[in-house]
Amino acid sequence: MDSLTKDDFLNGQTLLIDKPLNWTSFQAVNKLKWAIRKKFDLGKKFKIGHAGTLDPLATGLLIICTGKATKTIPAIQGQQKEYTGVITLGATTPSYDLESEIDQEFSTSHITAELIAETKQQFLGEIEQIPPIFSAVKKDGKRAYELARKGEEVQLNSRRITISAFEISTVQFPNLHFKVSCSKGTYIRSLAHDFGKALNSGAHLSALRRTKIGEFHVDNSVSPEDFTANL
Repeated sequence: MDSLTKDDFLNGQTLLIDKPLNWTSFQAVNKLKWAIRKKFDLGKKFKIGHAGTLDPLATGLLIICTGKATKTIPAIQGQQKEYTGVITLGATTPSYDLESEIDQEFSTSHITAELIAETKQQFLGEIEQIPPIFSAVKKDGKRAYELARKGEEVQLNSRRITISAFEISTVQFPNLHFKVSCSKGTYIRSLAHDFGKALNSGAHLSALRRTKIGEFHVDNSVSPEDFTANL
């Protein structure tokens, strides 16, 4: 990477970044933007953006494009994504993850490995999914999370998504370690919430890591700090 020049960034680079926990995707883009602009004395017209948001509580692959490569962002966003993470059974939260406090607790005594394996099948293939109300989906011109945080009731429409693989790799009750391959527009938080409901219990997402977007893999990514240090 230390051989990249000013022209390389202007002509277009596709950078694979491993987003740290508690960073917003915007913070990661900003960190790179300021470092590249400062290093190569680039003006405000320097283009840079990411190809698909990761929630602050998620880590993993964030693809950042510069210069002319920003034109490829829609194509990258449309590619299949792969995630690993942890679904915690027995409790729900309004945000469907750990961004908000637990609001309800449920029995899990009836949940067996067989029931988990059987229920999982309902979530494979093309399914209808309602995004979390704590999301950036727009409702009446406003972001759903803005309305939800004000305590307003938010009704979001379901959308068709495709889950091509859903594996439960380890069961460490009440935690289920999983791997999912899915289409654009899939909310893993909603998957966790809906999975809990389908088990006649409740669940929320307690950890998430994006490992792949199309052919791009997190194993080939670097942290924002390493990227800027090596410029």
